[in-house]
Amino acid sequence: MRMGIAALAVAALTPLCAQDMRLPANIDALAAKAEDSVDVTLDGSMLRLAAKWLHDTGEDAKAKKVLSSLEGIYIRSYHFASEGEYTKADVETFRSQFRAPGWSRLVGARSKRSGGDADVFVKTDANGNLGGLVVVAAEPRELTVVNIVGTIDPAQLADLGGRFHLPALDLTDCNMCRREWK
Repeated sequence: MRMGIAALAVAALTPLCAQDMRLPANIDALAAKAEDSVDVTLDGSMLRLAAKWLHDTGEDAKAKKVLSSLEGIYIRSYHFASEGEYTKADVETFRSQFRAPGWSRLVGARSKRSGGDADVFVKTDANGNLGGLVVVAAEPRELTVVNIVGTIDPAQLADLGGRFHLPALDLTDCNMCRREWK
């Protein structure tokens, strides 16, 4: 359940709109403890800037359309030198906010062998439209949180594949997902 799995889950499940999500209060403390950390903060203005680099024709036009509906992409990933640098309680406190009305856990994966787990939460509005996505992937020495805010049709997701460090996806090939989880 490495960062690639979190990116894959995001790429496979990105229907969105504005959402409320609070990062754990101790996120800065976790960053200070981490051996390696990744902090990606692409707010609406940065996404609009990225869209300007794309052409108005072909595949770029499709990706540009997707980016225009996003309000933000936020990723925090930490790799720790040893186990115990963060607690399961820290992660559970964060996950608990997605038990609120409108949020659903779409995917939950647990591994007794590695001690890791991953969840994908989506938010729906009163009309049943998907309106938010959060991925939490936790291993004994690694923690990744992905939050995507904006509105996007899941069918448009593949249009971002191969851009902005998102993998190019063939969403019709379920074997790709199986290979990633091995």
